[in-house]
Amino acid sequence: MLTTTVCAALSAAGLAVALLTAFRRRFAAATRIAAVSLVPVGLAMSGLVGLFGKVGGAVTAWASDLVLKPTVWAGFGVLALAVMLYVAGRAAGRRSRGRAGGRSGRGERQAAESGASRPALGGDDRGRRPAADTGDADDFSDIEAILRKHGI
Repeated sequence: MLTTTVCAALSAAGLAVALLTAFRRRFAAATRIAAVSLVPVGLAMSGLVGLFGKVGGAVTAWASDLVLKPTVWAGFGVLALAVMLYVAGRAAGRRSRGRAGGRSGRGERQAAESGASRPALGGDDRGRRPAADTGDADDFSDIEAILRKHGI
């Protein structure tokens, strides 16, 4: 009962301030003040003030148990150990996957890079054009000769 009275008084005071603000022709600010001042009455009428009181009491009881009971500290130690084991397992899994996939991936990549440069150097006939386009091949023969000269 006392809580409801205090909430009603807070809301009445807030609405009075909102009325004075509106009298000064600051209507947007007055609307915001009125909205905030209605919150205490709304909380009291919906019963959430009592809920917050119960939650606060439960948190207080838990905090006092945290300080005074060693089993609570042991529980936090077990939780910390579980998190450390999980992180270590994830790191080990990534490391083992990286070793297995990394070697074959690098070899395939190097083979692809060296195979990709062969047609440009003229070391492989697969990259050459058909005989019908000999006019284009003659245009590029000078460029190929310059590239071979420089070892590219």
